[in-house]
Amino acid sequence: MQLKNSFILAVIVFAQWVSAQNTVSVNATSQGEKFDHLWSKCVGAGRANEALRAGWLEQMEKVHLNCGFEYVRFHALFHEDMFPVLTQNDILVYNWQYIDDVFDRLLDMNVRPFVELAFFPKQFAAEDSKTVFWWKAKVTPGPDYAQQWHDLIKAFTQHVVDRYGMDEVLTWYFEVWNEPNLYPFFFHGKKSQYFELYKQSALAVKSVDERLKIGGPSTSNFVPDARFDAEIIDNNVSEAIFEVEDINVLEWHGVWIEDFLKYCEKEKLPVDFITTHPYPTDYAFNPETGKGRGLTRYAQSVIEDLKWLKSTVENSAYPDAEIHLTEWNTSPSSRDRMHDLLPGAAYIVKSNLDCIGLTNSLAFWTFTDIFEEKGGAASIFHGGFGMINFQGLVKPSYHAYRMLHQLGEEKLYKDDYLFVSRNSGNGKVVALAYNYPKENEGSVPAGYKSYEYLSKGSPKQLDLTLTDLKPGAMFKIEVLDKDHGNVCHSWEKMGKPEPPTREQVKVLKGMAENLKTELITADENGVVSVKRELFPWNVVLIKQIN
Repeated sequence: MQLKNSFILAVIVFAQWVSAQNTVSVNATSQGEKFDHLWSKCVGAGRANEALRAGWLEQMEKVHLNCGFEYVRFHALFHEDMFPVLTQNDILVYNWQYIDDVFDRLLDMNVRPFVELAFFPKQFAAEDSKTVFWWKAKVTPGPDYAQQWHDLIKAFTQHVVDRYGMDEVLTWYFEVWNEPNLYPFFFHGKKSQYFELYKQSALAVKSVDERLKIGGPSTSNFVPDARFDAEIIDNNVSEAIFEVEDINVLEWHGVWIEDFLKYCEKEKLPVDFITTHPYPTDYAFNPETGKGRGLTRYAQSVIEDLKWLKSTVENSAYPDAEIHLTEWNTSPSSRDRMHDLLPGAAYIVKSNLDCIGLTNSLAFWTFTDIFEEKGGAASIFHGGFGMINFQGLVKPSYHAYRMLHQLGEEKLYKDDYLFVSRNSGNGKVVALAYNYPKENEGSVPAGYKSYEYLSKGSPKQLDLTLTDLKPGAMFKIEVLDKDHGNVCHSWEKMGKPEPPTREQVKVLKGMAENLKTELITADENGVVSVKRELFPWNVVLIKQIN
């Protein structure tokens, strides 16, 4: 019996020791480290024409106010449904009315355009141009594309400066094209033709004013092989991916980035910022079998990619160029059910906090499910990119960005599941805790895995003490979990109505917006403690409110 009691005592002592190791104490008045909210800089959307809709504009205003997004980027500014070029009496005439309407409305809500210069107006595309999406964006350059494109970009740039003023447009970013390496999907041309497109864009924009910001190459996800080294994609060099069991041991690198920087240096072209899209996925083609392989990398892949990119830019002829990741999500599929679910929120929080200092922006693709690259979707929850669905129901990804936005701009503490910050203006403390379970770090959450499988991870013990607060300081705690703020789960419990009635939408909106909340107060010594068990994928905001 004595031996048994001694064993039990030893277990208790060990458990207390482990618990003590997980205890975090942060002095609210300690020296903080300034950091930028890279997550609030920019967000993505589908195409320009969708920005003419009332629902799109309402959701844009909502994410600007609650998530802090300063810029929005979208495709197809020069697509024919925006009518940028008209033919009158056999003469080409520029028409900016539709673009003006979009930009006017955005600027009225204090959101700026992150201008993607794409795609070809039909008058500039090849006669038999390849098209992408059901709305047929033209992506094959015509015989006179270089001069025509230069003239279009120069006229467009001059127009926005005349309309909005130089001081305003100097804050904008002009990005050349979207994922031109994906031949023949987004650009039915060679690498050298894209470089010429960039050259003409840069010369055109800078001819209006040298201070205006131009950048590229807006390429797709990183790869571990040489498939994009030649003028167009060569799938015969992708064997490495099929020869290893763990793709994370391969050396991944950005697409066209190094060639682009060398080309611009040789041609003496400006590069004010670099853009690329570090989705944690890849799709490789096996030339031997004729089959493809969809790949999902591990949770650290985005951080690794950004470190590679930052080092590459710093060691180039453009070390001061900003870095903007103009698309990013758990996957580049607009039919990935994980985009609707809770695990995506924990991935968003983890990745953004881990990437502080590595980039100027990491733009979530997209803020809304009013997005039609694959046409309309039959289900209200179909795995769309958006952090808000078509009916205006906010998803867990929305709450992730809303919580990140509430952090201060001074870091007081960070570990692998907790971030404590302070607002330099009012001195209030805001902390964010999350559980990205260790068992799932080998792969970013993807729609082919069940929610039940992903929820098997270990809980984390949050034990946070904040000291040197003013006595009686009050904190609001918000919990995002399976049953709070996870609207798809609420919709499933409702019976998956397709579509929901107007009354059901109202009920679901309340469920989507309202998280589990409570208030706690610091004691007379200015100390407050927060002890919670964080289940897999949960996110908790701890915000001082007085």
